[in-house]
Amino acid sequence: MESDSQLVTRAQGGDQQAFAELVRRYSAVVFRLAVSILGREFVPEAEDVVQEVFLKVHHAIGTFRGEAEFSSWLYRITFNQAVNLKDRVRFRSPHADETALYRLMAPEPGPDRQAETGQRDQVLAECMRTLPEVYQSALRLYYWLGTGIGEVAVLLDIPENTVKSYLHRARQLLQSMLKERGYSCE
Repeated sequence: MESDSQLVTRAQGGDQQAFAELVRRYSAVVFRLAVSILGREFVPEAEDVVQEVFLKVHHAIGTFRGEAEFSSWLYRITFNQAVNLKDRVRFRSPHADETALYRLMAPEPGPDRQAETGQRDQVLAECMRTLPEVYQSALRLYYWLGTGIGEVAVLLDIPENTVKSYLHRARQLLQSMLKERGYSCE
């Protein structure tokens, strides 16, 4: 199996099969990173990010100098692309997925409990949006997507201890914001 640097060198020389192999290796990871930034409700937009990222990489691969790992370069492009898209889609309604439809049909707790839970979730989402992007991404990757600390570190191109610090700080900030709004975090 060829290394990333070998594939990049071949792709820089115009080898489309080498580039296709890079896409195959990294498309799922790029998608996960995009979803971690945009949120699970914006999956179609995350798919668009994946396409745009690989289009940018295809056009810019000739300028890649190899000073960093290819994966780090790719993740940085993904991060920037997703953050830019997030700024543009912030005020659009998210797409409802199948679980939203299932919840409408499934028996739920009483209306009071539903309203309480919905309101708490909305406040939590608002608080999340005020966190720095890297905190949001770390939280979404770790808690929503079940990504391990090591993979979060690779995706965000930061050391594992920094991931742990980001998660800890993000939880602390969320707890204090929720407490300020009258919600218990126990």
